[in-house]
Amino acid sequence: MSQTQIGREASTAPGAATGGDGPVAGPRQLQLVTFELAGEEFAVDILAVREINRMMELTRVPQSPPEVEGVINLRGKIIPVLDLRKRFNLPAGERDEHNRIIVVEVHSRVLGFIVDRVHEVLRISSDIVEPAPAMVCSIDSDFIAGVGKLDDRLLILLDIGRLFSGDQADTAVRAAA
Repeated sequence: MSQTQIGREASTAPGAATGGDGPVAGPRQLQLVTFELAGEEFAVDILAVREINRMMELTRVPQSPPEVEGVINLRGKIIPVLDLRKRFNLPAGERDEHNRIIVVEVHSRVLGFIVDRVHEVLRISSDIVEPAPAMVCSIDSDFIAGVGKLDDRLLILLDIGRLFSGDQADTAVRAAA
């Protein structure tokens, strides 16, 4: 199985001005991992992402919550994997070679979620991100941190902390135990 490690350090944008006491105030740079789900483009903060893996064999866990697809053994650690389509109440999609498992750390818990495909790591300015309108896409706006306006596309920024609230992360981790 091939996997891609994601850098965990935040970096300042090239050319960012600094003063004697540190960076000069201005728009912050956001570094995001972008992915596709049900034809829509989403992003999460790269600092929450531990790694991205190709789809692998999942072990089903009896009596686990519906969105928990199963668990994986990732270098000796058992990690619950959730289906983001189920989490968003979207119709099931066909699994293919483009599917990926994005492994994140949220609320001191490590879990993975399945996406249709990962696009890129992208750096954008926070000044192009607006608060999410109530009905921006087919998912609950409580999970949306904002919407980035890029040239000819909109990028839906997910709030991983809300998406996998403490109780849901605990339930998924308990299902994996």
